[in-house]
Amino acid sequence: MARFHSHPHHYSLHFAFLFTLFIFFTNPNFVLSSTYHDDFSIIDFDSNLFHQDYSPPSPPPPPPHPPSVSCTDDLDGIGTLDSTCQIVNDLNLTRDVYICGKGNFEILTGVKFHCPISGCSIAVNISGNFTLGVNSSIVSGTFELVAQNASFLNGSVVNTTGLAGAPPPQTSGTPQGIEGGGGGHGGRGACCLVDESKLPEDVWGGDAYSWSSLQKPWSYGSRGGTTSQEFDYGGGGGGRIKMVIDEYVVLDGSISADGGDGGHKGGGGSGGSIYLIAYKMTGSGLISACGGNGYAGGGGGRVSVDIFSRHDEPKIFVHGGNSFACPDNAGGAGTLYDAVPRTLTVSNYNMSTDTETLLLEFPNQPLWTNVYVQNCARATVPLLWSRVQVQGQISLSCGGVLSFGLAHYATSEFELLAEELLMSDSVIKVYGALRMTVKIFLMWNSEMLVDGGGDATVATSLLEASNLIVLKEFSIIHSNANLEVHGQGLLNLSGPGDRIEAQRLVLALFYSIHVGPGSVLRSPLENATTDAVTPRLYCEIQDCPVELLHPPEDCNVNSSLSFTLQICRVEDIVVDGLVEGSVVHFHRARTISVQSSGAISASGMGCTGGVGRGKVIGNGVGSGGGHGGKGGLGCFNDSCVEGGISYGNANLPCELGSGSGNDTSGNSTAGGGIIVMGSFEHPLSSLSVEGSVKADGQSFEDLSTKKNYVVRNGSIGGAGGGSGGTILLFLHTLDIGDSAVLSSVGGYGSHMGGGGGGGGRIHFHWSDIPTGDVYQPIASVRGSIRIGGGLGGHELGGGENGTTTGKACPKGLYGIFCEECPVGTYKNVTGSDKSLCHQCPPQEFPHRAVYISVRGGIAETPCPYRCISERYHMPHCYTALEELIYTFGGPWLFCLLLVGLLILLALVLSVARMKFVGVDELPGPAPTQHGSQIDHSFPFLESLNEIV
Repeated sequence: MARFHSHPHHYSLHFAFLFTLFIFFTNPNFVLSSTYHDDFSIIDFDSNLFHQDYSPPSPPPPPPHPPSVSCTDDLDGIGTLDSTCQIVNDLNLTRDVYICGKGNFEILTGVKFHCPISGCSIAVNISGNFTLGVNSSIVSGTFELVAQNASFLNGSVVNTTGLAGAPPPQTSGTPQGIEGGGGGHGGRGACCLVDESKLPEDVWGGDAYSWSSLQKPWSYGSRGGTTSQEFDYGGGGGGRIKMVIDEYVVLDGSISADGGDGGHKGGGGSGGSIYLIAYKMTGSGLISACGGNGYAGGGGGRVSVDIFSRHDEPKIFVHGGNSFACPDNAGGAGTLYDAVPRTLTVSNYNMSTDTETLLLEFPNQPLWTNVYVQNCARATVPLLWSRVQVQGQISLSCGGVLSFGLAHYATSEFELLAEELLMSDSVIKVYGALRMTVKIFLMWNSEMLVDGGGDATVATSLLEASNLIVLKEFSIIHSNANLEVHGQGLLNLSGPGDRIEAQRLVLALFYSIHVGPGSVLRSPLENATTDAVTPRLYCEIQDCPVELLHPPEDCNVNSSLSFTLQICRVEDIVVDGLVEGSVVHFHRARTISVQSSGAISASGMGCTGGVGRGKVIGNGVGSGGGHGGKGGLGCFNDSCVEGGISYGNANLPCELGSGSGNDTSGNSTAGGGIIVMGSFEHPLSSLSVEGSVKADGQSFEDLSTKKNYVVRNGSIGGAGGGSGGTILLFLHTLDIGDSAVLSSVGGYGSHMGGGGGGGGRIHFHWSDIPTGDVYQPIASVRGSIRIGGGLGGHELGGGENGTTTGKACPKGLYGIFCEECPVGTYKNVTGSDKSLCHQCPPQEFPHRAVYISVRGGIAETPCPYRCISERYHMPHCYTALEELIYTFGGPWLFCLLLVGLLILLALVLSVARMKFVGVDELPGPAPTQHGSQIDHSFPFLESLNEIV
């Protein structure tokens, strides 16, 4: 049995004397008397007080330790503390022990060095080495070690489990009542009480505390609650362990400050505190400050490790304890702080829980580098305003949850700043608004849920990632309020299940946005309610909102504007998935490509009423809504009602489609919404569509698949179809592929007599139509453009067709896509109607010619042509002979000239013959014989007779 002498009075006298000497020698001017009070001067107080930054006063020094025990007399050991003290026998202590010396301290193999009393302290302060031998153990409420080197050999244990002293004052780590909740410390204790009026995360046992000291933890864990009025079955809190090692630590054993188990009638105690400082650590031992198991599990404790070099990775656990009464709700995870990389880790060892770990104020100087929430841990920032800022990475993985704010007070704004935000199989919840600024944001099978509480005064959430945002494997960003997503690089929704949705959504400043196959951009939400943050559509106004034609340049959410989904200042947009909204706007984009699997849709997202709303007769049958065309008649038996009117400007449409108008019945169809691409000032460079761009009206059949039919006056109501909406395109060039569809058709009416919706409007507003020699076709349209009215439930119930229009074409061009006028026609006025291409004047067209096309069309007459063969010559397509004939005045005049020429030639020949005969053959005139028919006295007539 160890000999341990106690002299408390002797120690108290020594302590008082030493304390007085300490005060005197550290402050020679200290005087107990107040006689020198009048000599006090603010100048003498501190001349530099106002010339340096203010820093709070240092905390008071801890009370000095009592005198050290001796190795042989008090600890029954061998040797001395100034050389080497070896503990060779088991030792059961009954009170605090302070061990101090200049030598080494060794607890040999298999020795138990125990003080199994709550709050009992064992402090070892030596200048040499500390060794805890194989299978030996230290048990106490507090263990402190200061040494040059320390070794914890195989099977050795430093254990403070369930032996905590009193936790810090004014903390609520121990739950009240008899609910059997777990104790709290680093994480909250669990509570297995079922309260239907509260969210699962709103119910917990003991609360967390000591956040401000998590870098240097030194708090006891808390006791768990009980389920009995008579007995306290709760497990004890974990103790405290602190080790300050100058050089090396070998850790092959275990260091534990776990909470005690509470069994099936008491909550588990919370984990305690472990603080390790060393230069180097080796070994693969265990460090644990976990919550205890019990009726409800205790919360994890706090561990801080400040070790410059770790050659092996010890196992470090700070998870909550198991809950026997609610196995899916373990205690909240504690905190692990690694001081060298300045990293905070909250991990619950894959134990599912609804109990949270509190993250309070983050330090500004120096910033933490990384924060990890992982393995089913739930971390929360339960403040009305907070900033979570780190220098490096915030990572959530393996079921980790990070929440901001209070679920029932979603009115605050929170900031999250980091280099990277990485999420894998995890969730971020925000109650209020989030301002996130990172460089890289990656999501893998994760969710970011922003709950604005339905309050219009809640600020817009802003997610800004300067380099990259990638959503993959069913990742979701969801806000029931307004949301902005900004960046300067790439936004990639990779594939099926990936989506970003909000009541109002703005995506801005990216270089490129890719909406992958099966992914979705949507605003407003699919099942939007009528609360304060749901966008209000301008259904009863025919005037075009100015922002649709001249949008603001700032690319921010503005609730006063009509947009619900805007993609702004993005160079290239590739849509393989779905982009859906009520008023969808692409502003200051360069190119938009809708792939074969992609769709941009505002179908059924317009007004249920509106300017062209349908009408309803008494039995619930309604007519179709109107827009570009009138809505179809709604008829039941012999009673009919007119469809909605046509409205809007076909040459510059920007109206929402109208619905069937039966708002009160709950089965009213909606018209199509609006899709606007570009603006007057910033048209698209090119639009390529292989998939679909639709603003169709809603059909009654589509509505009936979502809602039950409504019975009114004993009959089933049959609403009409909604009218098509608007597709307004400001662009340079257009390419519509073979299978592509541009559509603004009316919805089908009920088969019970509902009228079909009228067609909507599609308008192409070309920004720069080339003319003349530089003309190039601005549109290649091989697919379908549809503006038809919807079918009704009876023969006369179809809606009228809508309109497809284009900007007025310059001279020589016609039609919606400003093509060249047909060959053989010309157009010398501005306009798009084909009738403006007039037939070329036939009098200007040679009969051996064909008309030819000219780049940019024919603006003036004469119309260009070419001869049908090379044997004919321009401009009259004559042969060479014909050219000669017409050169001399035409066939008649040419014949007269030719005859004259022949006569002249004959005269010349006659004169020439006469001269020839008179000179060479007849020296004189020959007598004329009687009977001769030729009178040689008239040689001209003779020559003429010869010719004839």
